[in-house]
Amino acid sequence: MSTNSLYIRDEGNGRPLVLVHGWSCPGQFFEAQSLALKMHARCIVPDLPGHGRTGSYSSLSIEASADALYEYLLAEDLSDIVLCGWSMGALVAYSLIERHGPDRLSSVVAIDMTPKVLNDAAWSNGTLNGLDASQNAHVIEGIVADWSKLPGRIARRLFAAGLPIDPELVKRVATEIAHEDPRLLRQMWVSLTAQDFRPLLKSFPLPLHLASGARSQLYGCGVRQWHEDNVPDLCLHQFKDAGHAPHLEQTKAFNQFLLDVVLSD
Repeated sequence: MSTNSLYIRDEGNGRPLVLVHGWSCPGQFFEAQSLALKMHARCIVPDLPGHGRTGSYSSLSIEASADALYEYLLAEDLSDIVLCGWSMGALVAYSLIERHGPDRLSSVVAIDMTPKVLNDAAWSNGTLNGLDASQNAHVIEGIVADWSKLPGRIARRLFAAGLPIDPELVKRVATEIAHEDPRLLRQMWVSLTAQDFRPLLKSFPLPLHLASGARSQLYGCGVRQWHEDNVPDLCLHQFKDAGHAPHLEQTKAFNQFLLDVVLSD
């Protein structure tokens, strides 16, 4: 695979629906959405730089991810796009708009994501564990060194707090995450945690659908409230029995929500 192109799954017919995955969880994590919606939408699912079948890339960053994805949309001359980003994928969507404008898009779906991951003295709506710049320096150092232990921990944190978790699903998710290269993920994490899209969201040029898990282990109710207070054209969708990955946890309900967006916006 060239270090200057993304691996992209592109199937189905209809309005373009771009599904952008989260950190360490490449495009196959949207398989259930592609299977369910490809009769209604053209499902475009990239593996971002540092992930999946794209793997190594000339630049491992949110900005490079946004540029590469936009190049594909431009090459295919796509418009009226529903751009859906999960976690890190939402930041890639925001970066694409910031760098290339919103003209080819109709709306954005952000799955359980904050505009700024790191907490600081003036911002407490980053990760629920209080991750700040100082703590993040240790996280960055441990991604490669501690990788053998991390996939299981990451997988468990994707799911709803306080509810039973299907152990087979957690095992499958952890196994897929373990296939990723921590040396590449480390660079993407550095870029991810450097982002702050609060200014963009305060004047967001498109309808934004925030799909959040009510039992998320990563982001709390303050994130939802911040969006309600600051984003001009916001639709809030809460999945009461889901955590950070409602598309994996409440798949049928999430797919219906996404289909409604595709057919209505």
